[in-house]
Amino acid sequence: MKKYIFLALLSLSFDHACADTLRTPSFVIDIQGCEEGVVSCDNVVYIGTSRKTGKSIRLRGKTLHTLCADGVTPCRFLGYEFRKGDVYYRVLEDGRLLVMQGKKVLVEEAGEWD
Repeated sequence: MKKYIFLALLSLSFDHACADTLRTPSFVIDIQGCEEGVVSCDNVVYIGTSRKTGKSIRLRGKTLHTLCADGVTPCRFLGYEFRKGDVYYRVLEDGRLLVMQGKKVLVEEAGEWD
């Protein structure tokens, strides 16, 4: 019996990669890519869909995190960053979406993670 429970839990752990959805008033953002438990990852996918128009954008990006005391090792997870030309998109752990072009804020919204 213990063997079957272990195998069931093991199969669930392999099926679950990082896949989260953030819902803000204007957008639904799906974040996909990194394995659960990975602190730093450079292969994250952002799929943002406008609630108003239904149009979507797909971007590749990376995780954001603080650095540990050694200045090299990633510590606390902060969120994700994606770029398209001179526009960058940040999706933060606390549910904020921030889209900027240089110093100009294009979008700043708070949402809820599913």
